[in-house]
Amino acid sequence: MNKKQKKHTWKFAPRFRRRAFGWRSTLPVKRVKEAVKEIKACARKEPLLAAEGAVLLLEKLSPALEQVDSSSGAIGTAVNNAIESLVPVIGDAPADDKIRARWLNRLWKAIENDDIPYIEVLSEHWGVLCHSPQLAASWADDLMTPLRVTWSQEYAAGSYFKGSPACLSALFTAGRYEEILELLHLAPFSHWSERKWGVKALAAMGKKAEALRYAEDSRNNYVSPVAISRCCEQILLESGMAEEAYSRYAIEANQKSTYLATFRAIAKKYPRKNAREILSDLVDSTPGNAGKWFAAAKSVQLYREAVELVENNPCDPKTLTRAARDFKEKEPLFAVESGIAALRWIIAGYGYEISHQDVLDACRFTIEAAENGDCREKTLDRMQMLTNNNGPGADFVATILGLKPER
Repeated sequence: MNKKQKKHTWKFAPRFRRRAFGWRSTLPVKRVKEAVKEIKACARKEPLLAAEGAVLLLEKLSPALEQVDSSSGAIGTAVNNAIESLVPVIGDAPADDKIRARWLNRLWKAIENDDIPYIEVLSEHWGVLCHSPQLAASWADDLMTPLRVTWSQEYAAGSYFKGSPACLSALFTAGRYEEILELLHLAPFSHWSERKWGVKALAAMGKKAEALRYAEDSRNNYVSPVAISRCCEQILLESGMAEEAYSRYAIEANQKSTYLATFRAIAKKYPRKNAREILSDLVDSTPGNAGKWFAAAKSVQLYREAVELVENNPCDPKTLTRAARDFKEKEPLFAVESGIAALRWIIAGYGYEISHQDVLDACRFTIEAAENGDCREKTLDRMQMLTNNNGPGADFVATILGLKPER
């Protein structure tokens, strides 16, 4: 850092003293997010200072979080997200090699002392943190000998070297692709976290087909198929082979926490693909769960397809009721079908903790939509017919709506 630069006081620094937090994860998760926000705000005007702050936070994380209960995964996710945000701040900072070397030494010491561990994923970004091929090559040379020893036949059983991902990452930034493949040939176990560097190396060498085969050969019961598919998809997309990327990997590579998020991820990545085709392929990929794609179809105005999905396939009644509420004015006929479907699946016994109010809401929004669509009487008749069914929730719904089932 420039000697003339005024010493900066970081708000997060005193909050991350050693063992600053107890076992509850709520507060430390909040503090980690606040610290990242503070650093990123600084990066917009003073990138060098922000990088210094990022290094400081990464140094402090593990000691500060030592006592936090990580069983829920909340704090681990917060730390991983923080690392993903801070690595570019450090990697892109306009620092000379002398400053960057100091940062790397501090970060490496933090990794070595990371016993929980919290920041082990940081070593996978080592090449980015090095920034320059020359500095990356220097680190790779230092780490290669202990890595070779660890992977040798004499030491391989049960041994582990924290610098393995850092060495491979540094070699990649240094452009030493053949050495990556040579090292991986020595690895006693086939771990995707290491083999992915072989895939990257082959792709960088222009050997795209070999890279794909290398990735596919990495599949086993202990490797996430999603991670491998994402890597292969990226190679094909970067090669301009979007059709093949879509047909082979898109669905598996873009799995998200919700069906709607999965659809949106694929649609965003493949803008030339017709939304109807994407929806159809996703439905086919989840036999028995077609109704769960209702929200995805609705989001791209495929109203007819959305209704067809929930005619014979279960869907959360509350999701359907929200659709009836939100579309009762702008798409009343779709809203009617959504509301009718909500009542049908409630009667069939679907839905989590369905209450008296849930039934009333489904009924009210459906009728309001029917009035807007000029089909009130027909809709009321359909609701009556629904309660005539022998579903487990028929009497429950009929009683709330004041209907008498005709059985």
